[in-house]
Amino acid sequence: MRLLLVEDDPRLGPRLKHDLSNAGFAVDLVTNGIDAEFQGIEDPYDLVILDLGLPQRSGLEVLRNWRKQNIKLLVIIVTARDDWSDRVEGLKAGADDYIGKPFHTEELLARIDALLRRSQDRVEQHINVAGLTLDQEQQQVTLSSGINVPLSGIEFRLLRYFMIRPGKILSQTQLGEHIYEGDSDHESNVVEVHISHLRQKIGKDYIKTRRGQGYLFTEAAQ
Repeated sequence: MRLLLVEDDPRLGPRLKHDLSNAGFAVDLVTNGIDAEFQGIEDPYDLVILDLGLPQRSGLEVLRNWRKQNIKLLVIIVTARDDWSDRVEGLKAGADDYIGKPFHTEELLARIDALLRRSQDRVEQHINVAGLTLDQEQQQVTLSSGINVPLSGIEFRLLRYFMIRPGKILSQTQLGEHIYEGDSDHESNVVEVHISHLRQKIGKDYIKTRRGQGYLFTEAAQ
């Protein structure tokens, strides 16, 4: 899953990026409203964490502009704990949830999981598909044989993206956009390398190559 984190606090932003990355998300951090609005339009994020008190353009204005352009990103707004009017305005502008500062990362992660679960109806602590069980907290997969296999950060994001979209052909571009952060290498041969490593860990039959199209994760290994 790829998140856009919009936070101008020089201490909070990098800390949240680190914590969210450790939780298995690919995270892009931007620090002003103009860049945030552009990123939300140009890149396919699964969810945005949007501070309202931003330089150059307020988070509320960014959110309203997204919604005017029918951009249906999931958005959690970040407000001061006692500023109820900002929360109300944010929800009216199209936010999906809010969290007040100061907050614990665990609370933010719970809100992210709840939103993704409601929107996709598949994101839980454990995802079960085709005899595989993906543990999102431990970032490991349990094979049908019962063996637990640890995954690297990229392997975990890649397998999760496949498992919540079984039976769908996913291009190398789609995979790269959702498993890498903005400044990472998106070269297709790098995606191929990670898929090769993943096949070695879970078995080669789960991820099928569709030449000229991309890859397909099968509900039942063949």
